[in-house]
Amino acid sequence: MSADHETVAFRMNMHPGQAAEYKRRHDEIWPELTEALIAAGVLDYRVFLDPGTDHLLAVLTRRCDHTLAALPNTEVMKRWWAMMADIMEAGPDNVPVQVDLAPVFHLKASDRR
Repeated sequence: MSADHETVAFRMNMHPGQAAEYKRRHDEIWPELTEALIAAGVLDYRVFLDPGTDHLLAVLTRRCDHTLAALPNTEVMKRWWAMMADIMEAGPDNVPVQVDLAPVFHLKASDRR
């Protein structure tokens, strides 16, 4: 972890048979949502699919001074979650069910020099 950013990971669950739709929606992510994520401190955000379980692994690098906790209160985030709720496990207010993942290993090439 750098002094100015950190990387976190979490798991979400997609409903079976929704992989193509999940990808399509993210291929067409709204510019205003992308802008909100970046403004909140997201530096890099990746989502990977385990097709055998329909689990989604998200890896997010964010500034240490991020404001991501405020995003659920924004109109654009609420609209996005409402749109995604039919293809993912979601809780109250359509918030995706997320399980934080604990880091257990990290190899960084620059640390070996």
